[in-house]
Amino acid sequence: MKKRYIYNVTINIDDTVHDDWLHWMRTRHIPDVLATGMFDECKISKVLADDPQGTTYAIQYIAKDRESLTLYQNLFAPDLQNEHTQRYADKFVAFRTILEIIDEF
Repeated sequence: MKKRYIYNVTINIDDTVHDDWLHWMRTRHIPDVLATGMFDECKISKVLADDPQGTTYAIQYIAKDRESLTLYQNLFAPDLQNEHTQRYADKFVAFRTILEIIDEF
């Protein structure tokens, strides 16, 4: 069985730019990430928590395989992350994790 991986980006976005950010993520950033060909799909979920400092989301990209994930991180992620940082400087906090799917039901 081929191992599958999730590239998870958890991001807290300031409420002052929330609507613009969510629109930009749906119409520009996520399509750009998927256009790299390194991922099969993407899910964006809102973290259900009362946070006075903004709104938190988990964006999960399902990688084709470990090699594709590594290629994405090395070839595409720096420019895409830089574009996000320039557009929303000082309005977000993000961290990234890689998850190995060990079973699906």
